[in-house]
Amino acid sequence: MTASPTPTTAEELRGAGLRVTAARVALLETVRDGDHLGVEAIASGVRARVGHISLQAVYEALHALTAAGLVRRIEPAGHPARFEGRVGDNHHHIVCRSCGAVVDVDCAVGDAPCLTASDDRGFSIDEAEVVYWGMCPDCSPGRSS
Repeated sequence: MTASPTPTTAEELRGAGLRVTAARVALLETVRDGDHLGVEAIASGVRARVGHISLQAVYEALHALTAAGLVRRIEPAGHPARFEGRVGDNHHHIVCRSCGAVVDVDCAVGDAPCLTASDDRGFSIDEAEVVYWGMCPDCSPGRSS
C-alpha cells in the first residue's frame, strides 16, 4: 500500500471550502515558509510571489485561512499578531522579551490540551495556550556577539 500524495495548496484551500486564488495560494505558502510572520512580512512575501496585493486583502485572506484552520494566529501580550502554518497540534511558544523572537515548543506534558486546569468551572476544555517568556540565546546576558 502506498502513501497518498501530499495535497497541493490549491487542493487544501478547496478542501477547506475556500475559493482558490493566486493570492491565497501565495499567502498560505508564505506563512508556511516563514517563521511566525507579521502581516507586513506576509504581504511582502505575497507581493514577491504574485505582484501587488493590498494590505486589506492580506488581512481578509488571513482571516479566512485562520477561520478555516489552515493558519494559526498568535498574539503574545504586547506584540502584534503573527501567523504560522503549524496547526492542529496544540503546540506552544517561547517569546524573547528583548527582540521579540518567537519559537515553537511542543506541549508541556501529556496529551492535548497539555495542561489540566485546577478547576474547569464546568467547561469542556479542549485546548491550552501557553506562552513562555524569557531571553533568546542571542539576547541572553553574558553572550558575546
